[in-house]
Amino acid sequence: MSPPARIASRSTALPALDPEPRSKAEPSSAALPAQRRSPVGAKAEQRVRDILRESRAVFAERGYERTTTTEIALRLGISEATVFTYFRGKRELCMRVIGDWYDEIIDAIETGLPRERSIRDQLEFVVHTHLRLFLIQGTGLCELVLSEGRRRDAPVTRGEGQDFGTAFVDLQRRYTAPLMDLLARGQASGEVRQDISLRLLRSLVFGPMEHMLWEVIIAGRQIQVDEAARDLVALLWPALQAPDQELQSLRRLKARVTEALSEPRQGLGKA
Repeated sequence: MSPPARIASRSTALPALDPEPRSKAEPSSAALPAQRRSPVGAKAEQRVRDILRESRAVFAERGYERTTTTEIALRLGISEATVFTYFRGKRELCMRVIGDWYDEIIDAIETGLPRERSIRDQLEFVVHTHLRLFLIQGTGLCELVLSEGRRRDAPVTRGEGQDFGTAFVDLQRRYTAPLMDLLARGQASGEVRQDISLRLLRSLVFGPMEHMLWEVIIAGRQIQVDEAARDLVALLWPALQAPDQELQSLRRLKARVTEALSEPRQGLGKA
C-alpha cells in the first residue's frame, strides 16, 4: 500500500456513482445489513464503538483483503467471538465503517456549507471538504472506498444475496445527496445550467476528484488541498454555469453602476 499522502492544508476518495440519485442524505435500511445483535446497555454500546474504531484503523492500514477480524480482536484485547456477537463478519463490519465515515463527511458538508454565498462558492466548499476529509486520515480508507465500491461479486453476508457493490449504491446516494441538492438549487436560481441532467453534472464534479485522489494513492503524489479545490472549481464552473450567466452578471453590474452614477445627479438637481 502506498504511504499516506502529506497534505499541506488541514484540509478524501470518491464513491462510484449510483444510477438514480436521491434528493436528501437520509439513511436507508437497505444500505447496511442489520447487526447480528443490537447493543443493550452502555457497556455493549461502548464495545461496538471500540470495535468500529479499531476496524477503521485496520481497514485503513491493510485494505479489505488483508484485514482479519482476528487482528481487530487482538488489538482490542477481546476474543474474535465477541466481534461476531455484534457483526456477522468482516464484510458487514467494513460496510458499517464506510457508512459511518460517509455520515461524518455528509455532516461536515451540511453543517458547514455557506448557504448565504453564491452557488460557485458553495461548490468550492463541497470540493474542498471532500478532498480534505478523504485524505486527512491518510490514503487507506480512501483506497478502500475507491476499490471495494467497484466489487460486484462478493456477498455482504453468507446468508444474504445482496452483494458488496449493490450495498454501496445506497451509501453513494446518501454521500452524493448534498452535491445534488446544491446543483438543484443552482438550477432553480438560474446559476447552474438546466439543459444537462443533475446526474451528469454530478459526475462532472466527482470524476476529476476521483482521478486526483487515485494519483495520491498510486503515485504518492502530494496534493495542496486549498489550491487543488480552487483550481478544480475554476475549471468546472464554466461548464456548470448557465450559458447566459456571465451576461446576466454583467447586466446586473451595469444596472448597479448606472444606479450609483445617477444618485449624485439626482441630489444635485434637488439642490
